[in-house]
Amino acid sequence: MRNLKRFQVFLGFIFLSHDLSSSYLDYIYPSTIPDYSNYGTLGLIQMPTARFSEEGTLAFSWTHNEPYLRGSVVAYPFDWFEASYQYADINNALYSPSKAFSGSQSLKDKSFDAKFRLISESNFFPQVAIGFRDLAGTSVFAAEYVVASKIINNFDFTFGIGWGNLNGNRIDNPLVNISNSFVERTGPLSGGGQFSTGSYFSGDAGYFGGIEYFIPKFYGARVKLELDGTNYQTEGPLEVTQDHKMNISYVHPVSKNLFLKASYVKGNTISFGFSYRAPLGRKNPFFPKQDRMKEIENKEAIQEVTAKSDQNLYRASLLYLSQRNLALQSADINNGELKVAYAQSKFRNQSIAAGRALRVLDDIAPDSIRRIEVSEVNGDMGMYAISTTRSSLSRSKDFQDPNIILPTASVQPLLYDRSDYEFQPAIKYPKLFYNIGPDVKSQIGGPDGFYFGDLRITAYSELLLAKDLSLITVVSQGVTNNFSELKLPSDSIIPHVRTDIVDYLKEGSGFTVRRMQLNYFKNPMQDLYFKFSAGIFESMFAGAGFEALYRPFSGNAAVGLDAWRVRQRGFDQMFNFRDYETSTGHLTFYYREPSSNVHFKLIGGKYLAQDSGITLDISREFYNGFQIGVFASKTDISKVEFGEGSFDKGFYWWMPVDLFFGDYRKQTTGWGLRPLTRDGAQRLVQGYPLWGVTDYADRKSIIDHWSDFYD
Repeated sequence: MRNLKRFQVFLGFIFLSHDLSSSYLDYIYPSTIPDYSNYGTLGLIQMPTARFSEEGTLAFSWTHNEPYLRGSVVAYPFDWFEASYQYADINNALYSPSKAFSGSQSLKDKSFDAKFRLISESNFFPQVAIGFRDLAGTSVFAAEYVVASKIINNFDFTFGIGWGNLNGNRIDNPLVNISNSFVERTGPLSGGGQFSTGSYFSGDAGYFGGIEYFIPKFYGARVKLELDGTNYQTEGPLEVTQDHKMNISYVHPVSKNLFLKASYVKGNTISFGFSYRAPLGRKNPFFPKQDRMKEIENKEAIQEVTAKSDQNLYRASLLYLSQRNLALQSADINNGELKVAYAQSKFRNQSIAAGRALRVLDDIAPDSIRRIEVSEVNGDMGMYAISTTRSSLSRSKDFQDPNIILPTASVQPLLYDRSDYEFQPAIKYPKLFYNIGPDVKSQIGGPDGFYFGDLRITAYSELLLAKDLSLITVVSQGVTNNFSELKLPSDSIIPHVRTDIVDYLKEGSGFTVRRMQLNYFKNPMQDLYFKFSAGIFESMFAGAGFEALYRPFSGNAAVGLDAWRVRQRGFDQMFNFRDYETSTGHLTFYYREPSSNVHFKLIGGKYLAQDSGITLDISREFYNGFQIGVFASKTDISKVEFGEGSFDKGFYWWMPVDLFFGDYRKQTTGWGLRPLTRDGAQRLVQGYPLWGVTDYADRKSIIDHWSDFYD
C-alpha cells in the first residue's frame, strides 16, 4: 500500500503542474506515436498500455534488461489488434537442466503476445484494452491484463489490473465473484506450444500504472514513470531481485519511426534499447513515386501515320507500349475498336498498368478508333480486359479524374486466345531473364547457439521456352557461414521431411540448386486455370504434379486443388536423391472478406510426412499489397508424434519491393517464422502457385485501385 500511496501523490503532483497546458503542436516529431516497453509491445517501461499503432504497421523492438535480452517483431493487422512475437535470451539460466546438453548456452524462450482494443478513447473516457503475454508458449512470462490509458494535454496516464506474472501488487481477483474457476491458476503446460486457457485471468490479481510525459519543444522526447506490477518471484525460471517498484525511463526519437530509450528499473538495473516501426500499410510509406509515365511527343504527327493503315497502328502500339514497359502480345482492329493484349513485369497494380496502356493508345490512335480495349496476360493466360470510349478518356484526361471513365468502362474477365487477334509480333524463343544478388539463410535458437547464418550469392532465372512454358531456376553459392557449430540431430519419430534441416544447412554450404522447375500454364475456360510442373521444387524435394484453380473474376471465393509425387533430395542439394518418396496434395478453399480485405485459406489433404489434416491461414492485405498473416495446422498425428510445440503454427508477411523505392517494381519479398521446425503438417514449397499467378484476374482489385489510373 505504501507504493500505491506514493504513486497517488505523484499523480496529484502531475495534475497540478503548470506545464499541463503545453500542446502536441510543440513537437517536431508526432508525440502521439506510442513507444515500446521492455517486453516488446507498446507500453510504459515494463508495463503495457492501451495504445496501438496504425493498421499496417510492422515494428521491431530490442531491449537489454538484465537478465533478459529481448527482440520482438510486432504487427498491426488492424488498429485494434497488436500481435507480437518475442524471442528472449535469459542470461541467468542454461538452455536445459543438463549442463552436458546446454554447454554454456543460456536459456532461450519464444512467446507470442496479443492485445485487443475494447473501447476507443474519447473526450471523457479512456481507451481500454485486454492483452495476453506468452499466449501459447512455455508460460515463462505468462500474464493477462486489462488496461486503460487516457491522454490529458502532455500526459498519457495508464492504469491496469494484471494476472499471472503481473500480480506483483496483489489484490483479490475480482473475477472470483463471477466464477470459482478463477480462484486457482494452473501451472504451465509441459513443452509449451499450447493454449493454457484454464489459467487465463485466474489466481491472484495485481494493479499497475504509470505516466508518460511528452516534453514540450524537445524533439518529441518523453519521460515515463511507472509503478511496476511484475511479480519477479514467479517470472522466469529463476527469481530476479527487485529493490524498488518505481521505474523511470527517458525516450528519445531519432526520427518519427526510430526511438532510443534508457531506463532504470527494479531499483537496481539500467536497461536500454531501441524500436523501429514501418507504416507499411500506407500507399507510399517511405518514398513518393517519381516514376511518372513519359508523355508521347508529336502525337498529331503519329496519328497521321497510324491513320494510313492498321499495320502502322499495330507497329506504333508495339513501339510506344514497349518504351513504357508494356510488352504487346496481340492486337486487333474491328468496327472502330482497337484491342491490345500485353504482358508486363513492372506494375503490381493493374489500374496503373491499364491506365498507362489506355493513355498511350489514345495518344497514337487515329480518330477512326472510337473505343479502346486493353488486356493483360500472364503465362499466356488472360487476366482481365478493360475497355472504354475515346470520348471518356479525353474528358478524364482534361480533369485528371479516372472516375469519369468508369460509367462507360467495361471491366471483364479475359479468356485469351491469340487467334482472335489479327496482329501478333514475332517473338524468338527461348528468352532468358535473370538477376543475381546476395542472400542470407538463417537458423535462430537451439542449444548449439542463438544465431546461425549463411551469406550466399543467389542467381534467379526464367527461361521462357514458349508463351505458356517456362523453366525457373534458382542456384546459389555460399560465401561464409557458421553452420559447422550446428550439432543437434533430429529427434522426430515420423518421416524426417523438415527436421533434417541441420544436415541440409551444413552439407549445402557450397554450390546448391534450390529450384529447377518446369511450368506449363493453361487457361482452358473462363475462371479456370491449370499448371503442370516437374523438376526440383525446393531445397528438400523434387518431383512432378499439377495444380488447378477455379477463381471467378467477380467473386470473393475460389477453390484450388494440387497433387504431387515427390522424392526427397540429397543433403548437398544437387542432383542426387534419398530413399524417401511420397504423394502429397491438398484441396484449398479461398475466401476474401471484401470490406476488410481479410483473406481466409482452409487447406485440407495429405502432407509430406504422410499425415493428413487441415491448415487454416488468415491474412490481411493492405491497399499497397503489404500482407500480414498467421497459420495453424492440425493433422492426424498425436502430440507425442509431433513433438515439442504440439501443432504446427507460425506467421509471415509479404511486402512489395517498390515500397522502398521511388519507382515501380512488381517483385515482392517476404519473411515467415515457425517457432519450431517439426515434420508434421509440412507442405511442398513449389514456385509460381496459381493463386499468385492469377492475382490480376480480380475485378475488385481493379476497381479498388482505379484512383491510381494516372499514377
